[in-house]
Order: sequence, then structure tokens, then C-alpha cells
Amino acid sequence: MLPPLILLCALQNYPVPVTDLSGETQRHVIVDREDGQYLGHPTTVLMGDGRTIFAVYPKGHAAGALVLKRSDDGGLHWSERLPVPENFATSMNPPAISRLTGPDGKERLVILTGSAENKKEDLPVRLTHSEDKGRTWTPLTPVGEGRDFNAIVSASSMLKLKDGRYMALHHSDYLPGEEGKRNMKLYKILSADGGLTWTRRIFVAGHESAEFCEPGAIRSPDGKQIAVMIRDNSRKFNSFLIYSNDEGETWSQPRELPGVLTGDKHTVRYAPDGRLVVVFRDMDRQSPTRGHFVAWLGRYEELIAGKPAGHRAKLLHSYGGADCGYAGLELLPDGTFVATTYIKYKPGEKEKQSIVSVRFRVGDLADSKSAH
Repeated sequence: MLPPLILLCALQNYPVPVTDLSGETQRHVIVDREDGQYLGHPTTVLMGDGRTIFAVYPKGHAAGALVLKRSDDGGLHWSERLPVPENFATSMNPPAISRLTGPDGKERLVILTGSAENKKEDLPVRLTHSEDKGRTWTPLTPVGEGRDFNAIVSASSMLKLKDGRYMALHHSDYLPGEEGKRNMKLYKILSADGGLTWTRRIFVAGHESAEFCEPGAIRSPDGKQIAVMIRDNSRKFNSFLIYSNDEGETWSQPRELPGVLTGDKHTVRYAPDGRLVVVFRDMDRQSPTRGHFVAWLGRYEELIAGKPAGHRAKLLHSYGGADCGYAGLELLPDGTFVATTYIKYKPGEKEKQSIVSVRFRVGDLADSKSAH
């Protein structure tokens, strides 16, 4: 961690205002912690009552038994680990939980889990669902057979299309005829029955030198456009942006985002005032908070323009280097955001990554404590 004076100078020289909330421990809630156990990569979902939140995450870095917890008060307190099917212990990549509604009007919770990374086996995405508001779950079941159903960090983003289908975006580096060659690209899968079945993967975007992964999607305020922020795993470029004006049928050419939006696993929601809140692992090479858990506050138009704008906030300090993020982000009815991440929350060789939430409102990200 930079000394306070050096950090303050670095923040003052950053292209946009930066607020540091990471020391305000009253905002933090420990969702789960286990001595000697690394807990990673959570996603969350807010139920229709506006207060019940489910969180799911693996015991381990990506691969590991899935853990499920529930909060009944908007993330202030969390249950013990909930009972789950036995084969949840066989998950091979971070899960993604979503609340979906089928054409019959039935609501269900769906968890998609990715297949093993960099393996030659044709391992498909697997699915589990609950139709009783998370009380019971089906065992993990493959969504198909073969490489066309493969994904890493499946359903990094989930959007409902105007025709009622759901589109899940993910990445994979398994390409026919290119075994052993790392070549990560973005794909989509579609469901017409509320998440029970999914199509084969359909190509979305790639790059000859960058490694595209972990897309974060949001609609424009008028609903006519879908924008997707993309991590570059090669670390040669900033993050990228693509957009679609036809419900994901075709996409723009990828272009780099400014450093203020460069990071890993962008998760995005609209704030009550119409601005975007994007949380991610900061990987901007010029950032004084590189490797930590941060938020960007700005307008959709500023995202599309691709120029430094908006505000930055450091949400949590990572004592484990750039090994945090992959967060769930929920907006409560009172305007409180609950961002739930995995992070090494305290220093020390024996301390492992825990699941931690940080609570904030829009005004907290751009108030008088900003360095500008």
C-alpha cells in the first residue's frame, strides 16, 4: 500500500476525481470467512421483495464446491451456509446466479457454472435451478454435450431481450482445431424458456492480440442499445467496449476504454439518478488503486464516448494483490448499493480471501472527500 502522502498525490493527479471509502469499515459486512480456506468469485441476486439476497461462490480460486448463503435484510446479516445438492461440490469455475421468468410467468432462480479452464475434455456448462425461492435446488446438470456448450465463468452477464428470451454472455478459449492454443473470445447463449434450456454458444467478439473475457453488459437508458465492457486478459490493452443496436444479433468493432474503466469483471447497475455504477477489480496501469476493488460512477453517454469522465471510488483494499472483484451488485429500494466481492480483507500470511460486502450510495462515490 502506498504511504498516505504519496497516495494522496497520486489520487490528485488521476484523470478523474477519486474518493477513498476503503477505510470506512462501518460500510463492510463479512458474508463468509473460514480459517485457512480461500473463498472466491461471488455473484448475488436480489429477490422481488427488495430485501432478500442470495450469494453463491466457490470454496477455492474459481474451481471448488459451491457455497450458497441468504440475507433477509438487504445484506446486513447472512445465514449459515445453506443445504445444497451433493454435486455442487464438483463445480469447476465461478458460478452465476440469476432470477429469470419463463413465458408461463413462472419465476425461478438459475445458477450456471462454467467448465474447467484449459482442459481438453469437452466439458459443458452445468445448470441448477430453484422454483421455490431458493429453498431447494436441482442437482447440477449439463446444458448440452460437447465443445459448443463449453464456457469459462458462464453467464458473466445476463440480459432479457425484447422478444422475451434471455441472453447470457461469457468467454471461452476452447476452439475446434486449436487444442492447447489460448484464444479467448466472447460468446452468447440464449434461453426461450426462462433459463431451463440453453442454445449452443454463438460467437460475439474477438481480437487478434487481446484475450477477451468476463463481459459486463448494460442497456442504454432508452433500452435500444446494449453495451458490453470486456476484460483483456493479455494485459496488453485497456479494457474494451462493444455495443449492439439489434438485440445482440450484430456487434460493433471492439475499441479500447479509457484507463478509468480498465479492470476485470465489470458489474453494472443504474443508480436512482440515472447514472451508472460499475464495480470491478482495478487494472489500470496508471491507477494508484490498481489491484483493489473499485467503483466507477458516470453516465451511459460517457461510457460510450470512451473518454476519461465520471468519478472513481476505492471501495475495499486488497491485501492479496490483484486477487479480488468478481462482485455481485444489488440496488436496494432505499438507494443503497450492496457490492459483494471476494478479497483478502486483512493482512497476514494465514489470512485467506473472504466474501465481503461494502454498502454505499451514489453520493458517497463523489462527495467532498474526493481528492479533486
